[in-house]
Amino acid sequence: MGEWFRHPVRLIPLGFLGVIAIGALLLMLPLARVDPTGEAVMPALFTAVSATCVTGLITVDTPTYWTPFGHIVILCLIQLGGFGIMSLATLLTLLVRKSLGLRSQLLAQSETQALNLGDVGGILVRVARIMAIAEAAIAAVLAVRFWQYHHDVGTALWHGLFHAISAFNNAGFALYSDSLIGFAADPWIILPICAAIVAGGLGFPVFAELRQHGLHPRLWSVHTRLTVYGTVGLLAVGTALFAVLEWNRPETLGPLSPEGRILGALAGGVFPRTAGFNSIDYGAAAPETLVITDVLMFIGGGSAGTAGGIKITTFLVLGFAIVNEVRGHDQVTIAHRSISPPVQRQALSVALLAVAAVIAGTFLLLVLTEHDLESVLFESISAFATVGMSTGITFHLPHGAQLVLMALMFIGRVGTITVASALAISTRQRLYRLPEERPVIG
Repeated sequence: MGEWFRHPVRLIPLGFLGVIAIGALLLMLPLARVDPTGEAVMPALFTAVSATCVTGLITVDTPTYWTPFGHIVILCLIQLGGFGIMSLATLLTLLVRKSLGLRSQLLAQSETQALNLGDVGGILVRVARIMAIAEAAIAAVLAVRFWQYHHDVGTALWHGLFHAISAFNNAGFALYSDSLIGFAADPWIILPICAAIVAGGLGFPVFAELRQHGLHPRLWSVHTRLTVYGTVGLLAVGTALFAVLEWNRPETLGPLSPEGRILGALAGGVFPRTAGFNSIDYGAAAPETLVITDVLMFIGGGSAGTAGGIKITTFLVLGFAIVNEVRGHDQVTIAHRSISPPVQRQALSVALLAVAAVIAGTFLLLVLTEHDLESVLFESISAFATVGMSTGITFHLPHGAQLVLMALMFIGRVGTITVASALAISTRQRLYRLPEERPVIG
């Protein structure tokens, strides 16, 4: 039993579970709730899972249900979840001991996807620095704007900090009951939050490489090329489709000015990338918009960042595999580099396990609720991809359905491959090869 717990990858879900448990206990305290006599267990547990898994789905209204103490707990859970429990633990070990053992390095590598095992300590310090600088910069801009909305200085600073951390960590928690709908046409709110979401979703290895090579794509690795180009492409397509589908709809972008509609369309292309904020009511969006949003949520952002989903690299590796197979190539190549079969198998495994999780979650929600397939599928993908968007049904779900969403959020944040690795007793290398056979495909 002790040997099972010593495997680094298996400790990641245990670390997340530990933080969720502590967070839920803190949120159950009467000090955390405006009405101490109200229901405590399920709202606290659901919120703790959603915050630690940086999702943003809520079953109670964040600004009115929780006290300032509860908001602080939620913010701490978001920060811990975004940074990664194992990364934080390794960073603390680095600061205290000034050195890293092999086991600590492996723990950090599992969470941050660091490629250089010997530089884990430096990577963690840079991760912390990037997060602090980005969050502080966005918080400053937002605080000034919130102050202009007649908040006092203390409230403006708090709102700026809360929404900056929530945005950079792709969490989507807001201190306004309508999320960001009230600021849908305000570029000084929407644009900084969009910038924080994109930055957090790129992933820390991309930041390190951009810092080293700058804007010289020929020097980028395949991972950085896929992440950057994929992010730009998906944002452009998502924004354009959102604008086309919602431009004249009176329930969404229709009442806004042309500038406001453009800003709303941009938010519609950015927020589904696992951020969870919304500047329109998705319950009133066109069915076609919900389908596009489903796809964007499922793909998600960059690996080793704060975004969820199957990740851009997974999606594009599978796309290139299909293209190369259609062309009859015996190798999958991207940017004059060959993609190894183990990477292709990992991408396929992640995608298929994600599809299985979403299908299972959707089925269970259909059984446990009376909502239609469109709304339930949207909710399942949002939970698994740790997005946090909803068509408005989360508040009305029974406890059984809430447990399903919690499971989806946890699996989506920890990662399907990590879960599979944690459940495996051991990894054994086969010392022989079996005869090959080619079953008929398709």
